[in-house]
Amino acid sequence: MPDTLDRARTPLLTLITQEAVDRDYQVAAARASGAGERGPQRGYRVAVVLVVGLFAMLVTVAAVQTSQNADVDDASRASLIERVDARRATVRRLQVELAALRSANAVAEDTLRSLGRRYADLQARRAQLGSLTGFEPVTGPGVKITVDNPAYAGANEKLRDSDLAMLVDGLWDAGAEAISVNGQRLNPRGGITNVGEAIEVNGVGVAPPLTVLAIGDPRTLRSYFVETQAGQRFLALSNQYGFEQKTVDVDELHLPAAPGGLRQLRSAVHVPDRPQSRGGEMP
Repeated sequence: MPDTLDRARTPLLTLITQEAVDRDYQVAAARASGAGERGPQRGYRVAVVLVVGLFAMLVTVAAVQTSQNADVDDASRASLIERVDARRATVRRLQVELAALRSANAVAEDTLRSLGRRYADLQARRAQLGSLTGFEPVTGPGVKITVDNPAYAGANEKLRDSDLAMLVDGLWDAGAEAISVNGQRLNPRGGITNVGEAIEVNGVGVAPPLTVLAIGDPRTLRSYFVETQAGQRFLALSNQYGFEQKTVDVDELHLPAAPGGLRQLRSAVHVPDRPQSRGGEMP
């Protein structure tokens, strides 16, 4: 406010003269001050140049480092791709081997099933042959015949091996499928013999009472037995010498296997079936 009042009170000519002089002093002072600041401005410019150079150097180093990292990254990427390709090739090879193994396994399973069926058939065939030949235990319905000497029988009135053989032959002819005497299974390798008065079956001595088990159809074994020649002769001897006998039907009999095993044929040779000529005669 004082300056404004002073300017208002000062005459116009005097005010113009004073302001002109003040402006000259300001220009001179500005020039003087500009000459004094040249040194600091020069230092500032040098610092700026240094900073710019340092920044350029940093940019250059960063570019070189980035280029080197890019080369490393490219090498790592190429190595990774190579490893992936190698693993894929290994997977393809293993897949081919797996397919081959699966195919071989399927063939092996088919062969195993075929062999299993053949083995089962052979086992069934073996059991059938064993049953027919007496070398396998069997079970089934049939008849049980008990035969004994008469009370106070004389030497000529006792059971003999021939009497037992006639009984067994009659049962075979009547349709018996398996026969045992006192636990001894009859088979082609065994037989009924005697040593003096003792009776032997398969080489094992048996003594009356004799228990004869015969597997077959109970409904026909009895009736067919009396119709066979061996059965009629045995019944006649039984009536003549008074043999004590008893026959009963049994729903389930268990006959053991014959002693010993199958022997390999030495003299007999299997002859295959040959076609017959006209009239049923062999050529």
